[in-house]
Amino acid sequence: MSTVRLAAIDRPDAGFTILEVLIALAIVAASIVAIGRVMAMNTRGVRKLEEHLALMQTARIVLATAIPPRKDLPAGPFSGELRHYRWQVDINPVESEFVAENAEVPWIPELVRVRVRSPSGATVELATVRLMSKAPSR
Repeated sequence: MSTVRLAAIDRPDAGFTILEVLIALAIVAASIVAIGRVMAMNTRGVRKLEEHLALMQTARIVLATAIPPRKDLPAGPFSGELRHYRWQVDINPVESEFVAENAEVPWIPELVRVRVRSPSGATVELATVRLMSKAPSR
């Protein structure tokens, strides 16, 4: 009498049960969901970074081009719009403790604040000091 040995894959108990398959599918699904969340967070982060970069570039452009030359620079606020970004420039004297009252200085410092607001509502403010010609004393 010869005994026939079945190969390991031909045995009735070989292979995966439906429970093992379902557990494997659950693990794969959880992994895909986790990867999807990481990708979504990265996408949101990149979008916020791009918005911030566009906001800062617009603020730098306004600071470099929208402010008139020293001789034409008006005191007070003025505003405009550039690429759907609203901007406002405020020009005010610097605090009095930095200005010499009776000195023979031909320049006075003026504080220039640039505020830019993006279409999404994010804002940035840059400040600088410009030296302005002092009005000749009579």
